[in-house]
Amino acid sequence: MSVILITGSNGLVGSESVNFFCDKGYNVIGIDNDLRGFFFGKSASTKWLKKVLLERNKKFKNYDVDIRNFQNLEKIFKKYKKDIKLIIHCAAQPSHDYGKDYPIIDFNVNATGTLNLLELTKKYCFESPFIFMSTNKVYGDNPNTLPLKKGKTRFEMSNKSKYYKGINEKFPIDDCTHSFFGVSKTYADLIVQEYGKNIGLKTVCFRAGCITGPKHSGSELHGFLSYLVKKCLKEKSYNIIGYGGKQVRDNIHSSDLVKCFWEFFKDPKFGEIYNIGGGRKSNCSVIEAISLVEKLSGIIIKKKYISKNRVGDHIWYISDNSKFMKDYPKWKQKYDTKKIIEELINYN
Repeated sequence: MSVILITGSNGLVGSESVNFFCDKGYNVIGIDNDLRGFFFGKSASTKWLKKVLLERNKKFKNYDVDIRNFQNLEKIFKKYKKDIKLIIHCAAQPSHDYGKDYPIIDFNVNATGTLNLLELTKKYCFESPFIFMSTNKVYGDNPNTLPLKKGKTRFEMSNKSKYYKGINEKFPIDDCTHSFFGVSKTYADLIVQEYGKNIGLKTVCFRAGCITGPKHSGSELHGFLSYLVKKCLKEKSYNIIGYGGKQVRDNIHSSDLVKCFWEFFKDPKFGEIYNIGGGRKSNCSVIEAISLVEKLSGIIIKKKYISKNRVGDHIWYISDNSKFMKDYPKWKQKYDTKKIIEELINYN
């Protein structure tokens, strides 16, 4: 029996992974106890998606287990052992704001939970590739030191800049403000690398920009594009926090991201890191995203501007996907921002 083990299986990336690997014929084990609902409230709960996944996929089984609980996790690893052919670790506390208010919970979920999974992989299924969903927040607010110009709808940099194509894996992570969430994810990122470089596990960290898609249970504290579309459609208003709404994000669709996982699974490496995101193909500022929603939906959105920005918020972040695309040339990006927002509107 070939088993794919996915943490955070009822979330955006986890659920996309469940469907993808079930469709490939694998047995999929999900680990998800709906901590998202605990973090952000009932509207952000993923229980609805678990029900959908179980109805859709005959080869999917969900375990209501907390990744902070080593003993309960070990029961699962001990049961399946070397039948586990791949671990996809998506479970996380994903919010800057929540991490600042609850730093111990944040660290235990993001850091200790990741360490638990690595130790169990080492013990029970050493040859299995380990995919970790990291974040661009490992770079802290260092991207804000880039030479940016304020345009009519966005911050942008010269096309002659070395970072015009996006931020690559050589970008510094020190001497900056990370947010507590960024720090806990940085520990997880580094320890995943260490288990690859030092111990020999087949590990990878995908340092993602904004990930999105119609299955995202977006909330005010996490899930930028999903929340923005949902808020604009339902309330015809949106609070724009900091930088006049001209801060730029790249957005990668969850299905494009999971196809990256598939390519790595077929040809894994040891302790590798990749920046992955929408890149130059798929990016927008907050006010550009709102304008697209207005254009595509015909709804006029009332905007409220809040001058104080979030701590550690990026003014401009676009991922340079070049390294991954060089190593895995078969990967193709399907979605741009317009196509993503059209899908979110139709889903809502």
